[in-house]
Amino acid sequence: MIVFDPLWETLKRTGKSTYWLRETCGIDSKTIRRLKANENVETKTLDKLCTALDCDLSDVLFYRKDEA
Repeated sequence: MIVFDPLWETLKRTGKSTYWLRETCGIDSKTIRRLKANENVETKTLDKLCTALDCDLSDVLFYRKDEA
């Protein structure tokens, strides 16, 4: 399972908000909802996040193995 918890930590650390993501990065509110719910997002969205936050993918997401 891909988890976006690091994204929220990165935003907090850099003083950015979801409003900033919408207005500056062009990420719509539906995509932000999907990120909050750990749902699928496009790789271009991940690229936008890393570019805008000047960070690595590990600052946006991590993989957690599903427990069956």
